[in-house]
Amino acid sequence: MSIIQNYKKGHAPDYIFLSAIIILTVFGLAMLSSASSDLGKIKFNDTYFYLKHQIYYGLSLGIAGFLAGLFVYYKRWQNAAFLLLLASILMLILVFTPLGMKAGGAARWINVGPMSIQPAEILKLTFIIYLAAWLSRKKERRRSSFIEGVLPFITISSIVVALIIMQPATTTVIILMAASLIMYFVSGAKLRYILGIILLGVIGLAIVVSATPYRFNRVMNYFRNANADIQNSGYHRNQALIAVGSGGLFGVGYGQSTLKYKFLPEPIGDSIFAVIAEELGFVGSISVIAAFVLVFIRGISIAKNSRDDFGKLAVMGFISIIAIQTFVNLGAISGVLPLTGVPLPFISYGGTALAIFLTMSGIVVNISKYT
Repeated sequence: MSIIQNYKKGHAPDYIFLSAIIILTVFGLAMLSSASSDLGKIKFNDTYFYLKHQIYYGLSLGIAGFLAGLFVYYKRWQNAAFLLLLASILMLILVFTPLGMKAGGAARWINVGPMSIQPAEILKLTFIIYLAAWLSRKKERRRSSFIEGVLPFITISSIVVALIIMQPATTTVIILMAASLIMYFVSGAKLRYILGIILLGVIGLAIVVSATPYRFNRVMNYFRNANADIQNSGYHRNQALIAVGSGGLFGVGYGQSTLKYKFLPEPIGDSIFAVIAEELGFVGSISVIAAFVLVFIRGISIAKNSRDDFGKLAVMGFISIIAIQTFVNLGAISGVLPLTGVPLPFISYGGTALAIFLTMSGIVVNISKYT
């Protein structure tokens, strides 16, 4: 049956999933406005500087990506998978050229006119699409053969991992590879292959962490008592926990955070959930988590009911990326995991990330029309 024939048989999309995405995006802009107001006023004499930047270079591109994902029949992404991955890898390489931009000791961006692009975020989209396309073809051989399955998977993953580690963006590697392994497992790969890849990944990560002092210190700080050095290594975690605890049941009120500028590091980035907890309290925090849980549940349902392997694997990959990154962010802010600098999907400041997550969501909604 042709792509056009399949396309005509679409039905209403998953409105629950769609509604949850819209709620998270709108809420994210509202909280970014609050979290960034003091920072924008101090740095740029514009209370809404970061909000406007997020709308111009994140939301606008995200809406375009969402609409592309929503209206382009999802099978077309499968046909373009290799070219999309190749373009992403080339952009990762460009980070290390004069087009690249460094900030905070990391080289993760490419300057394109008035905006900067983060190729590692784009790779979250394209690598998932590529893996879904690759695993859905010759499925039996790739789940049962080491030569045709595991070896190519390790090879392409190693190239991607090496380029991201060099930026450096270690947590991005962990998120992307974890989602990839979930896809590989769902595709039917043998469990011993999955466990073997995980073992190799853990060994490789341990070597990288041990060889780089800042990574090693970050891990060690996690296992130490955060209160032992609250002015240095434990400062960020301690301030985040203070903000979370200060919110109480209903919070101090929207826009009323007292920690977001002077005391809390990265209030518009990886610490934005601490601002949410302080301003909206336990009730607001749980509501945000509930919205994410709804996205995960509906996403898994869409994947489960997908009529073909590519659709199922693509949705599982996208939902896994969102779920793992959300867990890592919330875990870091609550002190359960080490601080990593990972933003909260749909909510933290970052134009490329917002655009990519919205594009993923559009593709998932499109797939939901054909389940």
